Amino acid sequence: MQKIIGYCRVSTDNQKDEGTIDIQRQALKEYADANGYELVKTFEDEGVSGGLEDRAGLAEMFAYLEDKDNRETEAVLIFKLDRLARDLYIQEHLIKKLEALNIKLISTKEADLASGDPMRKAFRQFMGIVSELEKSFITMRMTAGRKSKIKFKQKYAGGGVALGYSTKDKDLIIDEAGADTIRQIFKMKRYQRKGLREIARELNKQGVATARGGEWHAGTIKYILANPLYKGNMFYSGIEAKRADLALF
Repeated sequence: MQKIIGYCRVSTDNQKDEGTIDIQRQALKEYADANGYELVKTFEDEGVSGGLEDRAGLAEMFAYLEDKDNRETEAVLIFKLDRLARDLYIQEHLIKKLEALNIKLISTKEADLASGDPMRKAFRQFMGIVSELEKSFITMRMTAGRKSKIKFKQKYAGGGVALGYSTKDKDLIIDEAGADTIRQIFKMKRYQRKGLREIARELNKQGVATARGGEWHAGTIKYILANPLYKGNMFYSGIEAKRADLALF
Protein backbone atom coordinates (compact mmCIF):
# COMPACT_ATOMS: atom_id res chain seq x y z
CA MET A 1 0.00 0.00 0.00
CA GLN A 2 1.19 3.52 -0.81
CA LYS A 3 1.85 5.58 2.31
CA ILE A 4 0.29 9.02 2.27
CA ILE A 5 -0.40 11.83 4.73
CA GLY A 6 -3.40 14.13 4.97
CA TYR A 7 -3.90 17.85 5.43
CA CYS A 8 -7.09 19.55 6.66
CA ARG A 9 -7.92 23.22 7.15
CA VAL A 10 -10.98 25.16 8.27
CA SER A 11 -10.91 28.96 8.45
CA THR A 12 -12.80 30.77 11.20
CA ASP A 13 -14.75 33.09 8.90
CA ASN A 14 -16.13 30.35 6.67
CA GLN A 15 -16.60 27.47 9.10
CA LYS A 16 -20.34 27.33 8.40
CA ASP A 17 -19.71 26.62 4.69
CA GLU A 18 -16.63 24.46 5.11
CA GLY A 19 -17.90 22.25 7.91
CA THR A 20 -15.58 21.02 10.61
CA ILE A 21 -12.14 19.48 10.71
CA ASP A 22 -13.86 16.20 11.67
CA ILE A 23 -15.79 16.16 8.38
CA GLN A 24 -12.59 16.61 6.36
CA ARG A 25 -10.67 14.09 8.47
CA GLN A 26 -13.38 11.47 7.91
CA ALA A 27 -13.49 12.19 4.16
CA LEU A 28 -9.73 11.67 3.88
CA LYS A 29 -9.93 8.36 5.74
CA GLU A 30 -12.77 7.09 3.57
CA TYR A 31 -10.96 8.12 0.37
CA ALA A 32 -7.73 6.46 1.45
CA ASP A 33 -9.53 3.22 2.41
CA ALA A 34 -11.48 3.16 -0.86
CA ASN A 35 -8.40 3.72 -3.02
CA GLY A 36 -5.92 1.43 -1.29
CA TYR A 37 -3.79 4.07 0.45
CA GLU A 38 -2.33 3.87 3.93
CA LEU A 39 -3.08 7.22 5.61
CA VAL A 40 -0.31 7.31 8.19
CA LYS A 41 -0.75 10.82 9.59
CA THR A 42 -2.97 13.89 9.22
CA PHE A 43 -1.92 17.50 9.78
CA GLU A 44 -4.48 20.14 10.64
CA ASP A 45 -4.99 23.91 10.80
CA GLU A 46 -8.23 24.98 12.43
CA GLY A 47 -9.45 28.55 12.52
CA VAL A 48 -6.67 30.05 10.35
CA SER A 49 -6.67 31.97 7.09
CA GLY A 50 -5.66 30.70 3.67
CA GLY A 51 -2.39 32.64 3.82
CA LEU A 52 0.86 31.10 4.98
CA GLU A 53 1.05 32.98 8.29
CA ASP A 54 0.02 31.14 11.47
CA ARG A 55 -0.38 27.77 9.70
CA ALA A 56 1.47 25.56 12.14
CA GLY A 57 -0.07 22.40 10.74
CA LEU A 58 1.16 23.13 7.22
CA ALA A 59 4.66 23.95 8.48
CA GLU A 60 4.71 20.71 10.48
CA MET A 61 3.58 18.79 7.40
CA PHE A 62 6.50 20.04 5.28
CA ALA A 63 8.93 19.36 8.13
CA TYR A 64 7.60 15.79 8.22
CA LEU A 65 8.00 15.38 4.44
CA GLU A 66 11.55 16.74 4.54
CA ASP A 67 12.56 14.31 7.29
CA LYS A 68 14.64 11.45 5.85
CA ASP A 69 12.79 8.97 8.07
CA ASN A 70 9.54 9.67 6.18
CA ARG A 71 10.75 9.21 2.63
CA GLU A 72 8.28 6.38 2.08
CA THR A 73 5.49 8.96 1.98
CA GLU A 74 4.32 9.30 -1.62
CA ALA A 75 1.49 11.83 -1.50
CA VAL A 76 -0.45 14.44 0.42
CA LEU A 77 -4.23 13.98 0.48
CA ILE A 78 -6.52 17.02 0.84
CA PHE A 79 -10.29 17.37 0.98
CA LYS A 80 -10.28 19.83 -1.91
CA LEU A 81 -7.90 22.35 -3.44
CA ASP A 82 -9.08 25.46 -1.59
CA ARG A 83 -8.31 23.76 1.73
CA LEU A 84 -4.66 23.91 0.72
CA ALA A 85 -5.12 27.61 -0.12
CA ARG A 86 -7.63 29.79 -1.93
CA ASP A 87 -5.03 32.16 -3.31
CA LEU A 88 -3.86 30.90 -6.72
CA TYR A 89 -0.25 32.02 -6.21
CA ILE A 90 -0.04 30.21 -2.85
CA GLN A 91 -1.64 27.09 -4.35
CA GLU A 92 0.92 26.87 -7.14
CA HIS A 93 3.78 27.67 -4.76
CA LEU A 94 2.81 24.83 -2.41
CA ILE A 95 2.25 22.38 -5.26
CA LYS A 96 5.72 23.17 -6.64
CA LYS A 97 7.25 22.64 -3.19
CA LEU A 98 5.58 19.22 -3.05
CA GLU A 99 6.83 18.41 -6.54
CA ALA A 100 10.38 19.33 -5.48
CA LEU A 101 10.06 16.74 -2.71
CA ASN A 102 8.70 14.22 -5.23
CA ILE A 103 5.36 14.19 -3.41
CA LYS A 104 2.06 13.95 -5.28
CA LEU A 105 -1.00 16.00 -4.34
CA ILE A 106 -4.31 14.13 -4.21
CA SER A 107 -7.75 15.68 -3.69
CA THR A 108 -10.92 13.84 -2.73
CA LYS A 109 -12.88 16.26 -4.94
CA GLU A 110 -10.58 17.05 -7.90
CA ALA A 111 -8.60 14.55 -9.98
CA ASP A 112 -4.89 14.65 -10.90
CA LEU A 113 -4.12 18.02 -9.33
CA ALA A 114 -0.36 17.70 -9.59
CA SER A 115 -0.40 16.35 -13.13
CA GLY A 116 1.92 18.05 -15.62
CA ASP A 117 -0.71 17.73 -18.34
CA PRO A 118 -1.46 21.27 -19.64
CA MET A 119 -5.23 20.75 -19.45
CA ARG A 120 -5.05 19.49 -15.85
CA LYS A 121 -2.79 22.38 -14.89
CA ALA A 122 -5.20 24.84 -16.52
CA PHE A 123 -8.12 23.28 -14.64
CA ARG A 124 -6.23 23.46 -11.34
CA GLN A 125 -5.43 27.12 -11.92
CA PHE A 126 -9.02 27.81 -12.94
CA MET A 127 -10.25 26.27 -9.69
CA GLY A 128 -7.76 28.45 -7.84
CA ILE A 129 -9.10 31.57 -9.55
CA VAL A 130 -12.67 30.59 -8.64
CA SER A 131 -11.69 30.10 -4.98
CA GLU A 132 -9.79 33.39 -4.97
CA LEU A 133 -12.79 35.25 -6.37
CA GLU A 134 -15.06 33.57 -3.83
CA LYS A 135 -12.75 34.70 -1.02
CA SER A 136 -12.79 38.27 -2.38
CA PHE A 137 -16.58 38.19 -2.58
CA ILE A 138 -16.87 36.97 1.03
CA THR A 139 -14.46 39.70 2.18
CA MET A 140 -16.42 42.31 0.24
CA ARG A 141 -19.71 41.27 1.86
CA MET A 142 -18.20 41.19 5.34
CA THR A 143 -16.63 44.65 4.91
CA ALA A 144 -19.85 46.09 3.47
CA GLY A 145 -21.82 44.60 6.37
CA ARG A 146 -19.48 46.11 8.95
CA LYS A 147 -19.54 49.51 7.26
CA SER A 148 -23.34 49.42 7.19
CA LYS A 149 -23.44 48.47 10.87
CA ILE A 150 -21.39 51.43 12.04
CA LYS A 151 -22.85 53.91 9.54
CA PHE A 152 -26.54 53.19 9.97
CA LYS A 153 -26.77 51.45 13.36
CA GLN A 154 -23.92 53.29 15.09
CA LYS A 155 -22.68 49.96 16.44
CA TYR A 156 -19.34 48.22 16.82
CA ALA A 157 -18.16 46.90 13.44
CA GLY A 158 -15.56 44.43 14.68
CA GLY A 159 -11.83 44.31 15.26
CA GLY A 160 -9.76 44.33 18.43
CA VAL A 161 -11.52 45.37 21.63
CA ALA A 162 -9.71 48.23 23.37
CA LEU A 163 -8.90 48.19 27.08
CA GLY A 164 -11.89 49.49 29.03
CA TYR A 165 -14.48 47.76 26.87
CA SER A 166 -15.99 44.34 26.30
CA THR A 167 -18.64 43.06 23.89
CA LYS A 168 -22.26 42.13 24.47
CA ASP A 169 -24.81 41.28 21.78
CA LYS A 170 -22.16 42.11 19.14
CA ASP A 171 -21.72 45.66 20.41
CA LEU A 172 -19.26 47.43 22.70
CA ILE A 173 -20.01 48.07 26.36
CA ILE A 174 -17.87 49.62 29.08
CA ASP A 175 -15.82 47.26 31.21
CA GLU A 176 -15.46 49.14 34.49
CA ALA A 177 -12.26 47.43 35.64
CA GLY A 178 -10.39 48.45 32.50
CA ALA A 179 -12.24 51.76 32.25
CA ASP A 180 -10.87 52.85 35.64
CA THR A 181 -7.34 52.35 34.33
CA ILE A 182 -8.09 54.42 31.23
CA ARG A 183 -9.60 57.24 33.32
CA GLN A 184 -6.52 57.19 35.55
CA ILE A 185 -4.23 57.54 32.52
CA PHE A 186 -6.14 60.54 31.19
CA LYS A 187 -6.20 62.20 34.62
CA MET A 188 -2.45 61.74 35.09
CA LYS A 189 -1.82 63.28 31.67
CA ARG A 190 -4.35 66.12 31.75
CA TYR A 191 -4.41 67.23 35.39
CA GLN A 192 -1.12 65.99 36.82
CA ARG A 193 0.83 66.84 33.65
CA LYS A 194 2.80 63.61 33.77
CA GLY A 195 4.81 62.43 30.78
CA LEU A 196 4.26 59.14 28.95
CA ARG A 197 7.15 57.30 30.63
CA GLU A 198 6.14 58.66 34.03
CA ILE A 199 2.58 57.39 33.60
CA ALA A 200 3.86 53.97 32.51
CA ARG A 201 6.17 53.78 35.55
CA GLU A 202 3.32 54.71 37.89
CA LEU A 203 1.01 52.04 36.50
CA ASN A 204 3.74 49.42 36.71
CA LYS A 205 4.47 50.50 40.29
CA GLN A 206 0.79 50.02 41.17
CA GLY A 207 0.80 46.57 39.57
CA VAL A 208 -1.87 47.52 37.03
CA ALA A 209 -1.95 44.99 34.20
CA THR A 210 -2.19 45.91 30.53
CA ALA A 211 -4.83 44.37 28.26
CA ARG A 212 -2.41 41.50 27.55
CA GLY A 213 -1.17 41.20 31.11
CA GLY A 214 2.24 42.69 30.48
CA GLU A 215 4.01 45.86 31.56
CA TRP A 216 3.20 49.42 30.54
CA HIS A 217 5.41 51.36 28.12
CA ALA A 218 5.36 54.93 26.87
CA GLY A 219 4.19 53.77 23.43
CA THR A 220 1.16 52.04 24.94
CA ILE A 221 0.21 55.18 26.86
CA LYS A 222 0.59 57.30 23.72
CA TYR A 223 -1.67 54.94 21.77
CA ILE A 224 -4.38 55.08 24.44
CA LEU A 225 -4.32 58.88 24.68
CA ALA A 226 -4.69 59.14 20.90
CA ASN A 227 -7.55 56.62 20.64
CA PRO A 228 -10.73 58.58 19.72
CA LEU A 229 -12.93 55.81 21.10
CA TYR A 230 -12.20 56.92 24.66
CA LYS A 231 -13.85 60.24 23.80
CA GLY A 232 -16.89 58.52 22.33
CA ASN A 233 -15.85 58.59 18.66
CA MET A 234 -15.93 55.15 17.03
CA PHE A 235 -14.26 54.64 13.62
CA TYR A 236 -14.24 51.82 11.08
CA SER A 237 -12.80 52.11 7.57
CA GLY A 238 -13.06 55.90 7.60
CA ILE A 239 -16.65 55.94 8.90
CA GLU A 240 -17.31 57.70 12.22
CA ALA A 241 -20.06 56.99 14.74
CA LYS A 242 -20.69 59.23 17.75
CA ARG A 243 -21.16 57.10 20.88
CA ALA A 244 -21.41 59.27 23.99
CA ASP A 245 -22.26 56.16 26.02
CA LEU A 246 -18.76 54.82 25.37
CA ALA A 247 -16.86 57.97 26.34
CA LEU A 248 -14.52 57.36 29.28
CA PHE A 249 -13.04 60.83 29.65
